[in-house]
Amino acid sequence: MIPISVCIIAKNEEKNIENCLKAIYKHPFEIVVVDTGSTDKTKEIAAKYANKVLDFEWVDDFSAARNYSLQQATNDWVLIIDCDEVIQEIDYSEIQSLIQEFPYAIGRIKHDNLCYDKSHNIVHSFSLTERLFDKRRFHYEGSIHEQVVSYDSSEQLYGFEVPLTVSHTGYLGTEEDLEAKSARNIALLKHELLHHPDDPYLFYQLGESYMLKNDYESAYEYFDKGFYLEVDENLEYVQRMIISYGYTLLYTNRIEKALSLANVYDSFKSNADFVFLMGNIYLNARLYDKALIEYLRATSLHKHFDEGTNSYKAFHCIGCIYEAHGQTEEAIKYFRKAGDYAPSKEKLLSLTNQT
Repeated sequence: MIPISVCIIAKNEEKNIENCLKAIYKHPFEIVVVDTGSTDKTKEIAAKYANKVLDFEWVDDFSAARNYSLQQATNDWVLIIDCDEVIQEIDYSEIQSLIQEFPYAIGRIKHDNLCYDKSHNIVHSFSLTERLFDKRRFHYEGSIHEQVVSYDSSEQLYGFEVPLTVSHTGYLGTEEDLEAKSARNIALLKHELLHHPDDPYLFYQLGESYMLKNDYESAYEYFDKGFYLEVDENLEYVQRMIISYGYTLLYTNRIEKALSLANVYDSFKSNADFVFLMGNIYLNARLYDKALIEYLRATSLHKHFDEGTNSYKAFHCIGCIYEAHGQTEEAIKYFRKAGDYAPSKEKLLSLTNQT
């Protein structure tokens, strides 16, 4: 068996860290917690579960703290977990097999991200994040939204999917919490941008940070800059950036510019979130036939980030279009397809009462 160390950095996480560590403690991991200046009970709670609880002076650099935690790990293979994440599913024996099969690759774990939508409803957004690797080959770079990179810059990176799912609740804080997190991230990202002015990943993260605080105009400005830089369309963050960019265009009433995203349709048409976005764009432009086509296409796609874009949300939008055009039977049909989706159930109740 190849031993694995779980490395965690923490600061004032007394509300989250116990649930995080309890889930890790059930499995044969070494647990290393690096505290970057807590003034609450974070370290006291961590000491109940962790093999090592260490201090690191915060220097406005997440990679510095991450890399220190890697250095303190007893084992070569490390798994990175954050305090606001809880392991939901894991196959430890399969992880062992994958490490042996892909000793020079980086493992990506699945995130079930709970966050608020524009209407402050809780939604699920799924992602794969590079979190399992051999610390002798890889380390972190970037002061904020740090990324795993190889010590050998000429090495081609390979990845594999880890049978491990965590729920992430970091975006469900109070408005004050989210504002503080956004402000911290924006300051660090802008500092990083001074040194890497043509890095589309930084523009993407800045856009997302402004989205978090509902500043859609600023988010648009950064997504717009990132959109026109040279990018690899196969990368997940690029796909997310184009989708978020599209929504900022809608939220800031740039409908004509949103319609121009049809020019990159072929590059992103396998992603239900993008196709669903195009449905929303056509709906806002009152191109109802085109909107219907896109929503229906979305329901045929497997790949998606956000829950419902290839199922109940798309069916609901189809139902709404049919309802608006007086096609009640078709509307009822699609609202029923949306299952337990609350807005569709409300529509169904209203329509069936009318009939």
